[in-house]
Amino acid sequence: MGTVRGYRQSMAGSVLSVNVGELQQVDWSQDGRPTAIDKRPVSGSVKVHVDRLGEDVHGLVGGHGGEYQAVYAYAREDAEFWEQELGRDLGAGHFGENLTVSGLPVSGALTGERWRIGSTLLEVTTPRIPCRTFAGFWQIPDLIKRFTAAGRPGAYLRVLQEGELKTGDPIEVLHRPTHSVTVADLLAARAGDRSKTTEIKALTLPPKWHPWQQGLH
Repeated sequence: MGTVRGYRQSMAGSVLSVNVGELQQVDWSQDGRPTAIDKRPVSGSVKVHVDRLGEDVHGLVGGHGGEYQAVYAYAREDAEFWEQELGRDLGAGHFGENLTVSGLPVSGALTGERWRIGSTLLEVTTPRIPCRTFAGFWQIPDLIKRFTAAGRPGAYLRVLQEGELKTGDPIEVLHRPTHSVTVADLLAARAGDRSKTTEIKALTLPPKWHPWQQGLH
């Protein structure tokens, strides 16, 4: 295997499921807005666009989707943690994720890490920040607090190269930055952990993170 920017390219995991959602009106929505958090598995090759995966829909534009949150990945290993925690089965797409993956520590991915999946090139950007829609979908009122404390947020991905991917595709980690800030670290910092403040302030984060990043001290 080759070396990219000093990092030995590795086969790090695989795609267990590719999931997309449609807008639905739900009775638990606090603001009456329809949501597409309920992602369902799809078969065959799926086109990855610069702002979304396949025909996936985002109910809250700006909160999900777009250039820096085009694809959301969650690890099956983290889902199994929640199955034990909650005593319930959590199938593919139940975290609102587009990619359910295995063999890759998604929440331990570094922001700026790059993955090759199928013919796409994806870059890790930020963690998923739990919201009221997520809590309502799971019917767990204190889920925001519990999800944050667990430190298993999954990762949003930016599309550097459009292409296609499918269930069963291997995930190759092509590049890892030299810093040590994971998406789990970013979530912890948003919750008040200042142990990596210096490193985080030096990162290139998406524009909507800039006010928070600049306010760190």
